[in-house]
Amino acid sequence: MRAEHSLAQILEAMLTVALEPISAEELADVADRDVAEVRATLGELREEFARERRGFSVTELASGWVMQSSPDVADWVTRFANRDVSHRLSSAALETLAIIAYRQPISRAQITALRGVNVDGVTRLLEQRGYIEERGRAAGPGQSILYGTTELFLDRLGLARIDELAPIESFMAPLAVADEIHERLRSDVATWSGA
Repeated sequence: MRAEHSLAQILEAMLTVALEPISAEELADVADRDVAEVRATLGELREEFARERRGFSVTELASGWVMQSSPDVADWVTRFANRDVSHRLSSAALETLAIIAYRQPISRAQITALRGVNVDGVTRLLEQRGYIEERGRAAGPGQSILYGTTELFLDRLGLARIDELAPIESFMAPLAVADEIHERLRSDVATWSGA
């Protein structure tokens, strides 16, 4: 006779071994339970893990639910993950991916104009790795392919939606600092040119 298990125990076990995010519908199908019951139990698991400050959290991403390392221990996980591991994407690929994420949908020509270098090879690489995909065609001559990010991109960043990306302004210096730098540079140029 098969032992009875709680739905929470079943879901936790499935999330532990899953290689990719799993939708609540898939979990309900495998557990032979109602989707609403599965969603409620996943919410309870998320709260329990957070309350107990476990090393893992139960999180809903764009393509489903995952068990992932807790943000509280991110520094240690990053140190561990980066030990003797080469970075998977070049700085050129990361820059291109950031431009696509913040400006999507966007064409290769627009990305090239923003980066100042040809990005054909980089966009092919990002598309092959599943981080970007075709989102349509631009109106007008040539009808350039427009690119946007994928669910895999969101999953890798631990996001459920693209609007959860940090505002781009948070990466930029405040306007007062930019003005100060501009004035200093203008002053230095005047000094160098003998004006």
